[in-house]
Amino acid sequence: MSVLDRLSNMSQPSPTPSLPNWPHCGQDSSTENPVGCPGIHVPGHTACLAHLGEPERASYLASLTPGADIDHRGTPFTESLLNALLTSLRDPTTGHPRLGIAGFASAVFEGIAQFGSAVFEGDAWFDSAAFKVDAVFRSAAFEGNADFGSAIFEGDAWFGSAAFKRGAGFGSAAFKEGADFGSVGFENIADFGSAIFEGLAWFESAAFKRGARFGSAAFKRGAHFGMVTFKRGAGFGSAVFEGLADFGSAVFEGDAWFESATFERAVSVGPLVCAGRVGLSEAEFAGPVTLSIAARRLECRRTRWSSTAEVRLRYATVDFSHAVFEYPLTIAAEPDPFLLTNGRQMTEGVVSASGPGVRLASLRGVDAAHLVLSDVDLSQCLFAGTVHLDQLRLEGACTFDTAPPAVYWRRWPPVRFTQRRILAEEHHWRAGQPGAARGWNVAVLGAGRVGPLQLAPVYRALRKAFEDGKHEPGAADFYYGEMEMRRQADDIPRSERRLLTAYWALSGYGLRASRALAWLGAAMLLTIMLLMAVGLAKDTPKQTATGTVPVGGGTVTFEIGTDDPQNPTGDRFTGERFEKSLNVTLNSVVFRVSGQDLTTAGTYIEMASRLTEPVLLGLAVLAVRNRVKR
Repeated sequence: MSVLDRLSNMSQPSPTPSLPNWPHCGQDSSTENPVGCPGIHVPGHTACLAHLGEPERASYLASLTPGADIDHRGTPFTESLLNALLTSLRDPTTGHPRLGIAGFASAVFEGIAQFGSAVFEGDAWFDSAAFKVDAVFRSAAFEGNADFGSAIFEGDAWFGSAAFKRGAGFGSAAFKEGADFGSVGFENIADFGSAIFEGLAWFESAAFKRGARFGSAAFKRGAHFGMVTFKRGAGFGSAVFEGLADFGSAVFEGDAWFESATFERAVSVGPLVCAGRVGLSEAEFAGPVTLSIAARRLECRRTRWSSTAEVRLRYATVDFSHAVFEYPLTIAAEPDPFLLTNGRQMTEGVVSASGPGVRLASLRGVDAAHLVLSDVDLSQCLFAGTVHLDQLRLEGACTFDTAPPAVYWRRWPPVRFTQRRILAEEHHWRAGQPGAARGWNVAVLGAGRVGPLQLAPVYRALRKAFEDGKHEPGAADFYYGEMEMRRQADDIPRSERRLLTAYWALSGYGLRASRALAWLGAAMLLTIMLLMAVGLAKDTPKQTATGTVPVGGGTVTFEIGTDDPQNPTGDRFTGERFEKSLNVTLNSVVFRVSGQDLTTAGTYIEMASRLTEPVLLGLAVLAVRNRVKR
C-alpha cells in the first residue's frame, strides 16, 4: 500500500477514479521520442506532453477545461510548458488554475514549478517528482489527498498558506539545497508557513537539507515527522497540532523552534535529537504529554501545561522561567539513550560530545507546588522569584553548587569557606562584592542581580523542602545559607547582626561541630592557664583552732576555721597545679563544683568557665545532631 493509499484510508475520502496505466514514451521506439523517456502518453497520442508535436500539443491544451483530470506522470516539464498547461486549466472566475485528479508522479520540473493558488479538486500525485529549481504551492488548495512521497526538492519549496483538506504525504521526500540561479528572495528552504492540513500530514523519513518553516501551520488530524532529518533550523512557531504530533526519531541538526505552538492532543513528543536549541517558549500543551528530548538546550519560558506532563531529557540545559503548570510536572534526566518502538536505542551522535546530564538554568517565576525534579543538576539554577519553593520535590541525585574549596592565605584576613550546598545566585552576589576572593562564579548575562535580602527566603524555602523530604543533612546546608544571608542583609538591626556573627563564629550557626569543639578546647586551655596563674591558692589552707579557758575551770570553747587562700608566688606552672586546674576546668564543663580551694580571681574564673564551656559543648552536640539525624 502506498503512502497516498494509507492517507486515503485514514482521511476517508470520497471514492475517486484511479489513474489509468497508460503507456509511456519509452515503450514506443517508432516515434521521435527518446526511448528512455518515462512520460505518460497524452490520451489519443503516442508521446508524452513534452515530446508531442506543436499542433497536437496545442490541440490537447485547447481541449482542457478547468477541473479536468490530467495525467502527466514521468513527464519532463520546462517552465514554459508547465505554465501553458496551467493556463489552459485556469478558472476565468477566479484567475487560478483548477485541476481535478492531477497525476505528476515522477515528473521532472526543470524550471520553477508555479502552482501558487492552484486548486486541486481531486487527488494530487507528486510522488517521486523532481523539482530542479523552486516548487511554489503558496495558497494552493488540495481538496483531495496530496502525495509528495519521495519527491526531491532541489530548490525552495514554498507551501505557505496552502490548504490540505485531506491527507498530505511527504514521506521520504528530500528537500535539498537549491542551485543558485540568481532569483532574489529565494532562500533554499521548505516553507509551509500558515499551511492548513485538515487530514493527516505525513512527513515520515523526509529530509530537509536547508531550513524548514511551518510557522502558523495548522495540523487538524495529526502530524507525523517520524525519522525526519532537518539539516538546518526548523520553525514550528505558532503552529497548531490538533491531533497527534509524532516526532519520534526526528533529528534536528540545527535549532527546532516551537514558540507559541499549541499541542491539543499530543500524548508523546519524541524521542527526538537536536544539536542546538529546542524552543518551546510560550507553547501550550492542553492534554497529558511526555516529552523525550536529547538536545543541548531546552527553552520553556512561559510555557503552559494544562494537564500532567513528564519531560525526560538528556544533555540539555533547561530554562523554565515563568512556566505555568496546573498539574504535576516532572523534569527528569534519562540515564540511558531513549528506546525506540523497535527496541533499539536512539542514535545521539549530533549531541553526544557533551555529558548526558541535565542542567536546570532557571525556575524564576514558576509555581513549584506541583514540580518534581529527578537527577537534575541545579548548580546554575536561578531560584529567586519561585513561588511555593518549599513544596518542590527533589528526587534522585539533584546536585547544587558548592563554596570555593581553597584557603586563601595571601589576603588579610585569610579566609576559608565552609563547604556546603550553595545557590548560584549567592555565587553571583559574592563575586560582585568588593575584594571578593577567587572561586566565586560571576553571573552570566541576563541572570539579574539579587542580594541577601532576596536569597534568605529562598534558602528558607529549600530548607523546608528538604526537611519535608526527611533529608535533614541537606536541610542543614540551606539553614546555614539562610543564616548567612540574614547576617549579610541590610534590613537586619546591627545588634542582631552582631549576635548572628557571634553565633556563626562560635559554631557555624549550630552546624559546625569542629568549630564549637575548637572553641571549647581553647576556652578550656585558657581556663587552665588562668587557674594555674592566679586561680589556685599558694597552699591548701590548714584548719586552726582558737579558744579561751576561763579561770576556775569550766567549758573550753574552740573556734575552728581556715586561713584565707593566698595568692600564688614563685613557680606557678607545675604539674601539680596543672592537674588541679584541669580538674576544676573539666568539672566546670558539666556544671559541677570542683571542691578546690581557689583564690578570689579563681572563683570568678570558675564561674565564667561554668557558664561558657557547657554552652560550647552543647553547640557541638547540636551540630553533630543536625548532621546525622533523619
